[in-house]
Amino acid sequence: MPIPVLASLLLLIGLAGLIWSANLFVSGSASAAKHMGMTPTMIGLTIVAFGTSAPEMIVSAGAAFDGVPDMGIGNAIGSNIANIGLVLGVTALIARIPVNGSHLRLEVPLLLGATLLSILFLWDYHLSRAEGYILLACTFLVAFILVMHSRKSKANNPIGDQTEEEIPDLTGLKSVLWLVAGLITLLIFADMLVWSAKTLAELLGVSPMIIGLTVVALGTSLPELAASIASTLKGHHDMALGNIIGSNILNILAVMALPGIINPTTLDQSVMHRDLPTMALLTFALAFIMWIKIRAGAKNTSGSATSPGIGRLTGLIFLSCYIGYYALIVLLNSGG
Repeated sequence: MPIPVLASLLLLIGLAGLIWSANLFVSGSASAAKHMGMTPTMIGLTIVAFGTSAPEMIVSAGAAFDGVPDMGIGNAIGSNIANIGLVLGVTALIARIPVNGSHLRLEVPLLLGATLLSILFLWDYHLSRAEGYILLACTFLVAFILVMHSRKSKANNPIGDQTEEEIPDLTGLKSVLWLVAGLITLLIFADMLVWSAKTLAELLGVSPMIIGLTVVALGTSLPELAASIASTLKGHHDMALGNIIGSNILNILAVMALPGIINPTTLDQSVMHRDLPTMALLTFALAFIMWIKIRAGAKNTSGSATSPGIGRLTGLIFLSCYIGYYALIVLLNSGG
């Protein structure tokens, strides 16, 4: 079988396998955590949050070990762009997404802070090992802040009930088996994905970071897209926005940290000229739109926590930005 065909086939298998194994890993770990006495809210904020970012983290680490750390960094940036432009855009086209004021008080500031930190660290086109460790430390700090906030706020109970519905009813032994099997298969399919993506990048004459920004980022964002659409169809519209914000925080802090720690690298200048500005623009645009929606909701309901929500027009704008970003990458990398 020709190498390009084999690499393309393994890329598709790797992406599909990542989604399947991530679901197996999250289900097993969430069920095991439930058997250990963790509340659904805690499981949602810790196990599920980190589990759904497992594909990005393992692919990023695998890319760094395989000598292409820029692919891992591109995966983190591209996944954030895909989460807002594609996942949020498509979800908003399906149903209006409510905007919760509590997100603006905690999660959004954390996301904006993480975004600014990534710009600061990549300003010199280099991610050092010390910067990687700082990002990783911030990951645990953010997790601690979210857990402490959840314990103090009873307003998180509805989310906890929804999380409980998604936890499979497994025995203790089966939970552990699913967890271990999910982790092992995640590593296998991630290695397959990294090899095939690296091979295709060499054959196409593009940098591994471009592959990370596009194909790999899109593939590892598919679980978020599937989860957001599924939550919306079930009527859990308020979960979509929180999942996207949480995933983007982890992408910057945890996923981007691993290449810096494992294999510090110098990046192409396009990172600061095209990719990071796109991610930052979408992130700050989302925060501004959420603020506008909350303000509009407060005016219309005399202080009520409800808001008009993110509707089809905003979703279409985000989706158009995502398509435009992809088109720009294709134009800039076509014809050498």
